[in-house]
Amino acid sequence: MSKYQKALDRLKERPKDFTWKELQTIMNHLGYQDKKGAGSRRKSINPKSNVIISLHQPHPKPHMKIYAHDIIIEHLQEEGLI
Repeated sequence: MSKYQKALDRLKERPKDFTWKELQTIMNHLGYQDKKGAGSRRKSINPKSNVIISLHQPHPKPHMKIYAHDIIIEHLQEEGLI
């Protein structure tokens, strides 16, 4: 099983220890480009549809908040990517 598939399966389970790095694995595999926003704000842009997802990169711990899981899952389902 690839890193992408493992990360996607974990995202769907919404674990409390899901990391920013795992999210980046998913987004990069799906063709999203990373852009740095102000402060900890990060944008992932889909160059095909020009859709932007803006999230807060967690710090100092790398674990994402549960609400961010929901945003990503909903977005990827709307785009037909998962």
